[in-house]
Amino acid sequence: MDARSLIAEARRQGLVALDEQAGKQLLDAYGLMVPKSLKVAGAAEAGAAFERLKAPLAIKVISPDILHKSDAGGVKVGIQSAEEAVAAIQAMMATPAISGSRIDGFLIEEMAPPGQEMVIGGLRDPQFGPLVMVGLGGIFVEVLADVAFRICPIERRDAEEMVEELKGGAILKGARGRKPVSHEAIVDALLRVGGERGLFMTHADDIQEADINPLIVSETGAVAVDARFLLTKK
Repeated sequence: MDARSLIAEARRQGLVALDEQAGKQLLDAYGLMVPKSLKVAGAAEAGAAFERLKAPLAIKVISPDILHKSDAGGVKVGIQSAEEAVAAIQAMMATPAISGSRIDGFLIEEMAPPGQEMVIGGLRDPQFGPLVMVGLGGIFVEVLADVAFRICPIERRDAEEMVEELKGGAILKGARGRKPVSHEAIVDALLRVGGERGLFMTHADDIQEADINPLIVSETGAVAVDARFLLTKK
């Protein structure tokens, strides 16, 4: 399904946001790397899905009622066997925050290689239009607030300056014995999202807010591990 069809299907279903699988398909359509994954309805399908993917795997609940999957107990990582996959979904279904929600299935996906967690996001500002953001990612992005914004469309120089503005930029270059991560991979991801022909500009009328968090950046590339897209009201 192409990018416009993904958004159109979400609107047809009356959804206010793309689910994680659709969000990653949207990113893939714009050339961002995403983990290989399969969607299953429940625990009964988990074992077969496990055999088609490369462990270790992560399992995530898909629900329009659950905004923060981790807080709800809807994320399990490091799955090494089909039995663990089945048990993980069964445990999620017994969690109060999940059992009382609408469940559209579970996403089983290959885990990204180790790297630095980044976030790329943005929003549709009433005055300026699409804005793109980059920052140090993970669960503490709101606490650290180490981010840089630009009005779309951005050019390569803008993307490079955004990365350089981050207070934690030394971490990306390999501070305190860390391995440096690919500066080019971050810049490339920013351009694919906020560039002239990027995701935000192409779908400016449909995307109200976006959050790619985390984007795992290693020495060789970047993988979008989670993605959330809120749609504009029509």
